[in-house]
Amino acid sequence: MTEPIHDKIKRSLQAAEGLYHRLVLLVGETGSGKTGVLRDVADDFGTSIININLALSSELLELTTKQRSLRLPEILNQVMDISQSPVILDNLEILFDKDLKQDPLRLLHSISRNRATVASWNGTFIGGRLLYAQTGHPEYRSYDSVDALLVCMDGTATIDSEQGNKKAGQA
Repeated sequence: MTEPIHDKIKRSLQAAEGLYHRLVLLVGETGSGKTGVLRDVADDFGTSIININLALSSELLELTTKQRSLRLPEILNQVMDISQSPVILDNLEILFDKDLKQDPLRLLHSISRNRATVASWNGTFIGGRLLYAQTGHPEYRSYDSVDALLVCMDGTATIDSEQGNKKAGQA
């Protein structure tokens, strides 16, 4: 029997406690069920999901384009400061807006330094590369190195491969 994805997220959160960035990314394409899994995790921890698009767009609305890109990290931190741990984030598309001139993964790293964070990632993890959007899309991102624990909607998780590596090293 395969382990439910929300249980893999909980195990990843436990493993992340000792890491520099306590970030767990739930990776899956649009419509794969990420929000439902995040709801289960939030229920287990007695916390709520933060809709980043909604939280940031209302704060950025009154700012100029330049002010938005300069103040976004600060505003994101303020939103996180009023949240319970673990922080659970969904609907991150605004972070990829090319006009904001931000590196979404770097923003997630910065907020996960002092708090355990689970974030949905609308993309794929293929061949060791974390992808967002399709090649040629204005918001396309590709990362070779990801300092986070990944749980994919297909059931794979970096926590599983790390345990396999530990067992192989003990043999």
